[in-house]
Amino acid sequence: MSRKTVTVTDEVYDYLVRVGVREHPVLQRLRQATTREAGDAANMQISPDQGAFMALLIKLAGARRALEAGTFTGYSTLAVALALPEDGSIVACDVSEPWTAIACRFWAEAGVANKIDLRLAPALETMDALLAAGEASSFDFAFLDAEKTEYDAYYERCLKLLRPGGLIAVDNVLWSGRVADRGVQDENTRAIRALNEKLARDERVDVALVPIADGLFLARKRR
Repeated sequence: MSRKTVTVTDEVYDYLVRVGVREHPVLQRLRQATTREAGDAANMQISPDQGAFMALLIKLAGARRALEAGTFTGYSTLAVALALPEDGSIVACDVSEPWTAIACRFWAEAGVANKIDLRLAPALETMDALLAAGEASSFDFAFLDAEKTEYDAYYERCLKLLRPGGLIAVDNVLWSGRVADRGVQDENTRAIRALNEKLARDERVDVALVPIADGLFLARKRR
C-alpha cells in the first residue's frame, strides 16, 4: 500500500490515457484544434483524463442540469454535454467570443449544441441572473474554472444554485503546487489557497481533493 499518489511520468500518463480514457473523436479533434489555434493559451484546456472523470461523475450523479464558469474552447463543456442525458443541459459562462467560437464549431459537430446554453458575460453576472430568475436548487453539477480571485464568490452562488446532493468541481486547486508553498503570495494563489482551506472545514458540503491534472476539489452539497 502506498501513502501517496504514484508519480505520473510522461510514460505513465500516456498509459493512463490509452487504457483509462475513452475520448470521443470530436473531443480529440477539439483538443488538437485548441493546440493549433490557441498557442500558449492551450494549457487552459482540461486534460482528457479529467474530462473522462467529470463525464463519469455526471453519469454517477444522474445529472440533468449543469453549470460551468470558464468555457475557453469548450472541451470541458463538450465532455459534460456528451455525458448528460438527451434532455440534459449545461449553462456555459465565458467572456471570450473568439475562444467560444471555436467551442461552438465542435459542439455542433458532436451534435450537442442544443444542450448548451452559452452565456457571454462574467460568470457572476450569469449566476446572479439565474438566482434572480428563481433557479436556486435546480442544478445538479457545477464546474468552476474561471477567474481564480472570484472562486469563493462562484462557490457561494453555486451552493445556492445546486440541489441538495449536487456536486461542485473546482479546477486548478493545486495550482502547480504553489498553494503548498507559503512563500508564494500572488493574488491568484492566495485566492485558491483560501478556498481550499474554506472547503476543508465547510460543514455544508462533503469534500475530496483529487490529484487529477492540476487538482480538482469536489464538494457535495449536503442539504
